[in-house]
Amino acid sequence: MDFRGKKYERGSNWSDPEVVELLQLWADESVQVELESCLRNQHVFNRIAEVLREKGIHRTGDQCREKIKKMKLEYRRIKDNSKAPRGGRTWKFYEVMDRVLTSRPALAYGSLSGSMMAQQVLQGSMVESYHHQFTSSALPFGHSQHPELMEIKCFSEPSMANSSRIQNVVPRPGFSALHRLRKKRKGQRVKDPLDDLLLKTLTSQRAMEERFLQMEERRFQRDLDVEERRMQLEQRRFELEREHEFRMFNVFAQMLSILKQSHSGSSSSVVMPRGLDFSQALSEIAGMGGGGGDLQEMRSRSLTDRRVDMHGFCNASDFQRSPYLSARGNIANIFRGSTEEGYKAYHADKYDEDKNPNGIINFGTSENKLCFDLMSKRLKEQLTQTDMNLMEPPLLQYPDWKGHMFLREEVARFLTYYCKAPAPLKAENVIVLNGCGSLFSALATVLCDPGEAVLIATPFYGGITQSVFLYGNVKLVYAYLDSKITGTSTRPFQLTVEKLEKALQDARAEGVTVRALILLNPQNPLGDIYSLSELRDYLEFAKRHELHVIVDEIYMLSVFDESATFHSVLGMDRLPDPQRTHVMWGISKDFAVSGIRFGTLYTENQDVANAVASLCYFHGVCGPVQHKVAQLLRDRDWINQVYLRANHARLKAAHTYVTDELKTLGVPFLNRNAGFFVWIDFRKYLRTGTFEEEMLLWRRFLDNKVLLSCGKAFECSEPGWFRIIFADKTHRLQLGMQRIRKVLEEREQEILAEEKEQPCQSDQDGKADSTDEVIFVSRHQEPTCASSSNLGDLIGLLQQQMRSSDWLQKNTAEQFAQGKPEIYDVFSKLVGKQ
Repeated sequence: MDFRGKKYERGSNWSDPEVVELLQLWADESVQVELESCLRNQHVFNRIAEVLREKGIHRTGDQCREKIKKMKLEYRRIKDNSKAPRGGRTWKFYEVMDRVLTSRPALAYGSLSGSMMAQQVLQGSMVESYHHQFTSSALPFGHSQHPELMEIKCFSEPSMANSSRIQNVVPRPGFSALHRLRKKRKGQRVKDPLDDLLLKTLTSQRAMEERFLQMEERRFQRDLDVEERRMQLEQRRFELEREHEFRMFNVFAQMLSILKQSHSGSSSSVVMPRGLDFSQALSEIAGMGGGGGDLQEMRSRSLTDRRVDMHGFCNASDFQRSPYLSARGNIANIFRGSTEEGYKAYHADKYDEDKNPNGIINFGTSENKLCFDLMSKRLKEQLTQTDMNLMEPPLLQYPDWKGHMFLREEVARFLTYYCKAPAPLKAENVIVLNGCGSLFSALATVLCDPGEAVLIATPFYGGITQSVFLYGNVKLVYAYLDSKITGTSTRPFQLTVEKLEKALQDARAEGVTVRALILLNPQNPLGDIYSLSELRDYLEFAKRHELHVIVDEIYMLSVFDESATFHSVLGMDRLPDPQRTHVMWGISKDFAVSGIRFGTLYTENQDVANAVASLCYFHGVCGPVQHKVAQLLRDRDWINQVYLRANHARLKAAHTYVTDELKTLGVPFLNRNAGFFVWIDFRKYLRTGTFEEEMLLWRRFLDNKVLLSCGKAFECSEPGWFRIIFADKTHRLQLGMQRIRKVLEEREQEILAEEKEQPCQSDQDGKADSTDEVIFVSRHQEPTCASSSNLGDLIGLLQQQMRSSDWLQKNTAEQFAQGKPEIYDVFSKLVGKQ
């Protein structure tokens, strides 16, 4: 099958007169000799095409060759399948093809009553009709040693319907014995039994061509469907922008109405000074904080009660103390939450495209399922190499509990390169354990006494709670982050030193000793990447209060967009307190091998290193695995040129698909470029805004066979936020998003029905705040009852609407004044009267 592009133009159709002209040229004995005498015959068909063009038939040499090829196939098919003599009569060109291919005399064709009839060419006869004569210089098929002329006759006049037109071909005299021998052999080859095999091969090739054309048609149809889908998304975005502008103007009109009625300032109102122009008014409103409001009931509880919320991790109604376990054993036995419940349900009913297509799709476990092919291929290649099969005695013996030195040296070089360390990192500062969960447990044990605490910002990866509490009886103190933009915050869920200071002081006021601070960079589940200045501020805060800093950078190579830059703590020129700074990393996320338990700790504090190493007796990595990991990390060329490029491209494509689906649904989410997850705002689907209703929505997703992670599992302070994992294959993403869409549409219909029954009851607490970091603010944010709105609420709502898009950048006061000067003058006069 030839795939050389469009030059064949197979879609062109041949008329019968055109086929007649082509056959007369092709059937010429000199043409047949030349075709038989050369391996590459393209130039022959090119000259046939030139003669046809002189006759007014515009075809290319490739088209001529393809037509002859197809006619040969049709001839073989009829000859093999129609043994009776009448079999050939079913195709009007059979006789001429049969004569040429079996060394019979050439034929001429005439048009008789709309049908074609073959006539034997009469040697030496001439018919007075339209004909061409070629000199030796213009002869399309002649060789230098055969300068004879060749005449070709083609007749198609309707007046000659009852008479045949005879083409006279002047043959070339003096063909060599070699040519006659080739002609004889050609006739013998036609009858050769191998022709059956050749025919089957050609038939198969033809079928392959047909299948290829069918596949091309299907691909073209898919492209049309994708384009149609894109147009629908664009239309949806346009509609949402229009709705957004309408809400902004609606809120702004209500504000002007309130300002007109009241001239006195209060805590919940703002008076525009006389003479304030349009642009100044917008600037002041956009710059005002929306107010933090009252703390939620969750935050009002005492710190001791909320440090470890056992209600969130176990079902008290099912609790039965086991007489075979200690108190710690009983706690460990019942220590579970929505994550454990969903994980158990998933393994009992796991989705499989072939075996269980109605099973649960797992969008809750943070695993990279996009690069299993790359990693499995690489590991198989390594298994065939001699160095990977190396099994020296030290690998089968007890190692240094910190890890084999060859692995620690390779880890130090790896981190130096990818963390952009200003100086080479030292192998003696590297400790190897079986996963970062074990590292959290070991560090909590050696840095804190039982009952003491570690400071961490919420929401955070919930597995940390289990790691530090079950193993070392260490509690967590939460610095709550929320979606509202307050104080010095510039984005939703932003961690600031002020929030860390407040959480630390509250803990100390209750007599809780805080020993360390945990930082996740990139942050799970938010996807935030901390800047160098933010990292420096956090480390300076920890130094002031003599806190250890545990930095988890397990997603450092999973930043999939070039617009985002990851900064490692190890890449800083100077650490404020290097003896209390400890950095973690592992291969489970960045290399898509969560089943290989490998984590590493880098610390300059040898006391901490030795203490953690003593626990490696329980959390060590076996020698052969250490050797294979060292070989993997050493292959820098494959990592940079093959794996990271493919991994980042696949992550970006999957992230784009999921976020586009969320935009189509009008669901707000944090737009980040790191990790495997998207932090989604489903608060508009909660009628009362409680964690109980969040859990009901989570179970509803699970009932519809899609597993997500709810905000409670991450200790989020606002009910309604969910995490979705997008690092999965396209067909699972599509099916999972369909199931999510179904649940949300059903829930939205239920809420609308409830609002119709109670049209003037609005619950604004817990609805989505937004900046430009939150995409597509929910339409449920707008006030439903005018009587319940005051100026403070309207200002906060207008601020949210402005920050949720670039409307202000596209619609400045100057542009408005130039585009609609009459309306601008009226508005300026109205503002001047306030």
